[in-house]
Amino acid sequence: MEPQFATDYTAIIEKADRIDPVEYRKTRNYVDGAVTYLSPCISRGVISTRQVLETVLAKGYKIPEIESFVKELCWRDYFQRVGQVKDLNREIKQAQVPVSNYEISVAVLEGKTGINAIDEAIQQIYRIGYMHNPCRMYTASLVCNIGKSHWLNPSQWLYYHLLDGDWASNTCSWQWVAGANSSKKYYANQENINKYALTNQSNAFLDVSYEELEQMETPDSFLLTKKFVPEIFLSSASIPKIDVELPTFIYNYYNLDPLWHLEEKGNRILLIEPDFFSQYPISKKCIDLMLALSENIPGIQVFAGSFQSFTDTWQVENIYFKEHPLNIGYKGTKEPRDWIAEDGFVNLSASEVLISQGLDAYFKSTEIGRLPYAKP
Repeated sequence: MEPQFATDYTAIIEKADRIDPVEYRKTRNYVDGAVTYLSPCISRGVISTRQVLETVLAKGYKIPEIESFVKELCWRDYFQRVGQVKDLNREIKQAQVPVSNYEISVAVLEGKTGINAIDEAIQQIYRIGYMHNPCRMYTASLVCNIGKSHWLNPSQWLYYHLLDGDWASNTCSWQWVAGANSSKKYYANQENINKYALTNQSNAFLDVSYEELEQMETPDSFLLTKKFVPEIFLSSASIPKIDVELPTFIYNYYNLDPLWHLEEKGNRILLIEPDFFSQYPISKKCIDLMLALSENIPGIQVFAGSFQSFTDTWQVENIYFKEHPLNIGYKGTKEPRDWIAEDGFVNLSASEVLISQGLDAYFKSTEIGRLPYAKP
């Protein structure tokens, strides 16, 4: 059965309340594992990582027994923090080597790589906008380390289709796989893929040892490449009705929080920004999900245009927005996102610290440049 993604806020909260972090730890790497399917809601800012963590901890779990689940939430926050200080369109740590092209294999675009689990994952993302996380890593490894494509254009392809697409998490992960954000490249051979994707394929070109895999030449079937050029979709919108005497709250692709300033009366505007979506294109499925999630925001109105064009049209004051590195030209009162650790730094190995000391005490402040660029 294909994953189902809730869009109604009550259903989203109910799904968060049903999270089993222990089962998640045991099974998350398997394609049928007990993952939450809340990632689109987290990426769109409907709920936060902190909100999810507090929901789980309220059930009485201790950090050490759910460390795997906590780590994944922390990595998401950490990637956001990296995006605050790094240009994620460039290599974070070092150049990817070797690189033979700056495109993507046609075999990957068509879901005809010859690796059954990866081909099914690619077809699934075209069908429903979702790919299981280990399959994303398998795909990225195949593209960058076997096909030797530079990570950027392929990462744009995946981001375009992912309902839970998050530019920071996506690019940091692609760079990690490609060795541009890590000390070594990530590889997955057929044995590994079979285990977690629940396939039984043999005699494929990945059915070799890791030593052989790291020395493998690009298969002929991967030599044909092309640049992924996305089709850009923008939603139509009516002209909003603005009361210039009221504060204005700006929502966008990364902030659809229905509880944000909920008790305050004001203009609530979802910006559909042509410049933003030209730089970071998304599929129509992603646009449709954004609009569906925005319906949880009372009184939301959609404006198709830039922040500057909105303020040029309506001379509003008291504008509020949530911080995000991809905001283009926003002015007004910038408010922080809801982080797990308020100071923005996490120590992912501090699970022995008692939760009774408070959530923030669990995370040791560490200078961001010194936190290792690695994944567990």
